[in-house]
Amino acid sequence: MFAPKGLGYDRGSTIFSPDGRLFQVEYAIEAVKRGTTAIGIKTTEGCSLVVQKRLHTSLVEKDMVKKIFSIDDQIATAIAGLTADARILINQARIQAQVHRITYNEPITVEALTRRLANVKQMYTQHAGVRPFGVSLLIAGCDEVLGPQLYMTEPSGSYWSYRATAIGSSAPTIIEFLEGEYQTISKTVVEGNLISLKALKHVSEEQLDSEMIEIAVISKTSPKLQYLSKPDIVGLISQL
Repeated sequence: MFAPKGLGYDRGSTIFSPDGRLFQVEYAIEAVKRGTTAIGIKTTEGCSLVVQKRLHTSLVEKDMVKKIFSIDDQIATAIAGLTADARILINQARIQAQVHRITYNEPITVEALTRRLANVKQMYTQHAGVRPFGVSLLIAGCDEVLGPQLYMTEPSGSYWSYRATAIGSSAPTIIEFLEGEYQTISKTVVEGNLISLKALKHVSEEQLDSEMIEIAVISKTSPKLQYLSKPDIVGLISQL
């Protein structure tokens, strides 16, 4: 999978291997694959982000583990990978959103914000002395003109628009599940949440724990991001 030890192609993010690979970027992608599972789904009513949290020890306070963060009133992100790296990118995203609002007197679009974060990620693959960000982001929101939008960024700086996708551990299996189930999603974010929970249940060996599920909804009819309460999450799980 990787170059034999000693060749040195993995010692810097700016060194290409003979077959054109950046191993430091591939290592960052591996860090994402070990992260918690996050799912994003776009419907005509809005977008939903669903994350299954994971604790490295039972001594951690569950409420302190957050994987979905607000960036602007109508934009949120779910993370998979190194949380510390994500924190830096989220702070940068919040600054960019406010600068755009002050400069143009309008909220930034989801794609514009995603592109700026992707540019930051790409820059960290192009300069010596730094390493790529070991985190992928699902960025969801509702634009005034384009409506619901969902994007995913990779450690390489690439980004794509999706109708539904997943990042983190079990992402390939969940994406395959979503490819078969997405067409059944109705126009409501509730249906999107149910499909996401069904996908998590599909790959989970245990029963879903509402304490370890985090759900956020960005709706066209609501002025701000909404986090679902524990009773709401319990109600959704009971419908599976």
